[in-house]
Amino acid sequence: MLSRGDSLRLDPIDQRIIALLQEDARSSYADIGERVALSAPAVKRRVDRLRSSGVIRGYTALIDPGAVGWTTEAFVELFCTGRTSPAQLKAAAKRHPAVVGAYTISGEADALVHLRAMDMAGLEEALERLRAEPFVTSTRSMIVLSRLVETLAPRIAADPGTVGGPPPS
Repeated sequence: MLSRGDSLRLDPIDQRIIALLQEDARSSYADIGERVALSAPAVKRRVDRLRSSGVIRGYTALIDPGAVGWTTEAFVELFCTGRTSPAQLKAAAKRHPAVVGAYTISGEADALVHLRAMDMAGLEEALERLRAEPFVTSTRSMIVLSRLVETLAPRIAADPGTVGGPPPS
C-alpha cells in the first residue's frame, strides 16, 4: 500500500485498464485484455498490482439517489469551536446517515458536509441533528437544485497526462 503523498507510476496500459474499469468494473479480464492488447492473465496481474498498491481501492455499485427516493440534497458549511479536530468531525459525520460526504476545508468554514434526504423535511431534520453536535457553533447551507456532473473520482484518460495536467517527468 502506498503511503499518503506517494503515487504509483502508471504506464499508458495501466491508465487504460483503470479507465475501462471506471466505465464498467464488471468487465472481464479477457474483455479488458482485448481492448489493451494483453492476455487476460496479464490484465489480472496488473489489476492485482493496482489493488495491492492502493490505486484501486475496491469495487462498488453506483446507486442513483433519486431512484431510491433521496431527491433532496444540500452542502452545509460547518463553523466549529476553536479546537475541533478532523477526527471529531469524521466521527460526527459517521453518526448521521444523511451525511454522504464530509471534508475539512480552507476558508471561513471549518468543514463542508454533503447531506442527502428524501425531502425537505428530512433534510431539515438531518441539518438540525448536525447542528446539535456540541462543537458546531453555526452552519451555512446551500440547497442543490440540480446535479450537473458527479463522479466518484477523476476519470483516468486513456491518453496519459490528460487528467490533472501533464504526466510527471
